[in-house]
Amino acid sequence: QVQLVESGGGLVQAGDSLRLSCAASGRTFSRYIMGWFRQAPGKEREVVATIARSGSSTSYADSVKGRFTISRENAKNTVYLQMNSLKPDDTAVYYCAARALRESYDYWGQGTQVTVSS
Repeated sequence: QVQLVESGGGLVQAGDSLRLSCAASGRTFSRYIMGWFRQAPGKEREVVATIARSGSSTSYADSVKGRFTISRENAKNTVYLQMNSLKPDDTAVYYCAARALRESYDYWGQGTQVTVSS
């Protein structure tokens, strides 16, 4: 199992940047595919970005391509989400999640609020 704790959220203005971090417990972090998700008020949760176990492959939602970057440091059991050129539409609670290969996202953090003012 793995426990996840997000940090780095906050209130920023449109055009600003934030970096979210997600620290994982346990010694098997490198075995998990990691993802960042977000949920805005009144909307369903959506995937923002994912990263392979080695970090060699990433994927992004169309709405964040070119602005957000997901990365990981397996030696530090941490995954990051660098968010640039933030927009009010990026306002949401951001969650990190982990899944084993061929499994669903079974492990979730508690979420961190990101609010972007116009």
